Amino acid sequence: MSILVLGGAGYIGSHTVYELIDGGMDVVIVDNLETGYAEAVHPKAKFYKGDIRSRSFIDSVFEQEKIDAVIHFAANSLVGESMVNPLKYYDNNLCGTKVLLESMVAHGIDKIVFSSTAATYGEPESIPILETDNNKPTNTYGETKLAMEKMFYWTSKAHGLRYVSLRYFNACGAHMSGEIGEAHNPETHLIPLILKVPNNQRENITIFGDDYDTKDGTCVRDYIHVTDLAQAHILAVKYLMDGGESNIFNLGNGVGFTVKEVIEVARKVTGHPIPAVMAERRAGDPAKLIASSAKAVEILGWKPQYADLETIIASAWKWHSTHPNGYKK
Repeated sequence: MSILVLGGAGYIGSHTVYELIDGGMDVVIVDNLETGYAEAVHPKAKFYKGDIRSRSFIDSVFEQEKIDAVIHFAANSLVGESMVNPLKYYDNNLCGTKVLLESMVAHGIDKIVFSSTAATYGEPESIPILETDNNKPTNTYGETKLAMEKMFYWTSKAHGLRYVSLRYFNACGAHMSGEIGEAHNPETHLIPLILKVPNNQRENITIFGDDYDTKDGTCVRDYIHVTDLAQAHILAVKYLMDGGESNIFNLGNGVGFTVKEVIEVARKVTGHPIPAVMAERRAGDPAKLIASSAKAVEILGWKPQYADLETIIASAWKWHSTHPNGYKK
């Protein structure tokens, strides 16, 4: 079976490629390397550098390769940037997906797994968040991902495409081998920011707000190991290959950790004191974001293997301590 992974040189995409190849599948990667890294490309995958907004390029890939299903990670994903440069997100995320779907329909490829986000929900109405909860994104990034989901829905109605949309929460950790990991510029995710302190790249970690309605006053988030996310994408492909109907699934651990708890575990893992500095709340940060993944467990048979926070942070530290500058030498 040959799987096309769009954005396969990025953080979650590269980990999914590793899992696919370990599972004996053939993998074709498309990535424009805007935020991905050539060094993250698995040596056994076939790589095409290009942009999915180019119809001629994506057509050429489908003409050269026999593709059974597509996994789509190719999107801009920084919440803050999406608010100051919204048209960039509409251009890349929506226009790119439109061109991709046109090419898939033209080439008779009718199965796609889509990397979506918990940002489609906005401020949660209840905890844990269910797939049936209302979608009210509070930023451009979440809005474009929700619009992409709707694009898949209407394309499925018109052309028989079948899709799985995976809405996930806080992706974290690194491949257990330490070969690939998280490398963003700028870095906005909590765990790699914390680990910059023991890596001597910053003096402290900033906590934004300690007056939330949580057990220690700091925000609660649902952290899910990147390899567990990767496995869910593979299960979703198999679900579609077995005739499963279009569907949407949350991916999380169903357990929330506060910012202070994450910092404390990082101190234990690294043996570093990791000083923390308090700051004002950031606008738009919900107090709690925790997913219910019961549907994915029941229908896809998904079982996270790395749910323990210490395991997650230890895998991240193995990567960051040996790659302080990411993929750059």
